[in-house]
Amino acid sequence: MATKGRVRQRETGEDNPPLTPEEIAEFKVQLHDKRKQLLSGSEDTKKTIDEDQEKLPDEVDLASAEYEAAFENRLRDREKYLLKKIDKALERMEEGVYDECESCGSIIAKKRLQARPEATLCIVCKEEQEQVEKGFVKPRLQREEEYTF
Repeated sequence: MATKGRVRQRETGEDNPPLTPEEIAEFKVQLHDKRKQLLSGSEDTKKTIDEDQEKLPDEVDLASAEYEAAFENRLRDREKYLLKKIDKALERMEEGVYDECESCGSIIAKKRLQARPEATLCIVCKEEQEQVEKGFVKPRLQREEEYTF
């Protein structure tokens, strides 16, 4: 299967078999439910923030409300990012690559998808990504290039 300009091989093992269509359908329902929950929570928060700011006569109360509103907006930004990941997972289902790691092409373990249905990386690649982000390890491609003669 060609993806993003390179050929990937789907590695499967007895411990990581591909998901069945029924399992993918279950994950699809979970993702749609999670999406609806995030969207309804966002609307509720927006209404609450607007109502709270209208009732504040005093500057201290107004400053406190603005701080809380900024905090809520940061949470909403995180939720917006999660919504994008959920939409991407739903698109990957339609493309038939939902349980395929975007980095190495191996099958993402069912247990990982049960914990994070919007996951796009297998646990090995995710751990490597986190190590790179923390600055502990160089990216795999960069390491391979350093040792190529």
